[in-house]
Amino acid sequence: MVSISGSKKLKRQMAPQFWGITRKDKRFVVTVRPGPHKKSYSVPTAVFLRDMLGIVTSLREAKTSIYSGKVQIDGIVRKSLHHAIGLMDVVELQNVPDIYRMVPTEDKILKPIKINKSEKSKKLVRVTSKTTINKSRQQIGFHDGRSIISEEKVNVGDTCLIQIPEQKILNVIRLEPGYQGLVTRGNNAGQIGKIKTIEEGTFILPKRVILSLEDRKIEIPAYIIMPVGKEEPVIQLK
Repeated sequence: MVSISGSKKLKRQMAPQFWGITRKDKRFVVTVRPGPHKKSYSVPTAVFLRDMLGIVTSLREAKTSIYSGKVQIDGIVRKSLHHAIGLMDVVELQNVPDIYRMVPTEDKILKPIKINKSEKSKKLVRVTSKTTINKSRQQIGFHDGRSIISEEKVNVGDTCLIQIPEQKILNVIRLEPGYQGLVTRGNNAGQIGKIKTIEEGTFILPKRVILSLEDRKIEIPAYIIMPVGKEEPVIQLK
């Protein structure tokens, strides 16, 4: 029988710090399989349950919960220990009242926060690609690996508020001056500021955004900025 590509384990010393695992306990830890998010910016489901939330105490308990279909990610049951949970993913657990969304914070690239039940069917996704199919329809690709065919007018860098798991676009938030932008990675991860200007890319520099924070302005690459609303974020991010 042919095995699925990708290693099932990772040395603990090489795991991202935001996973929150111990470094000197055992030699290996389960890792992320190829999927919706990059390995460096996601966490496997088993580690999410055991080390981030502390709902289970061992990998065996995590396996029991996951294989029995008690974990929903973006409204879909996932039965893999290695499924990647990443930016803006919504996680719902059977028999657990709390619902979680993965967001960047000032101390970690990704951290689960508790959200209201009314928001579990909403998710922000950043547009990473678009391809015109015919005159009015286009295929839109998002940061979490999903793609949809829509007549909605969007540009790369914009953010769509979608309904999950139906993947229906509810709103489009533009990467334009005057909108609120969330920093998704780097030293300023988790901070939200107003987009002042957008500098077009050059031969040696990527497209950049001038973002106004509370007491300063920063210039950062546009690909780590996610527009989240006009005056305030359209969904709960803290």
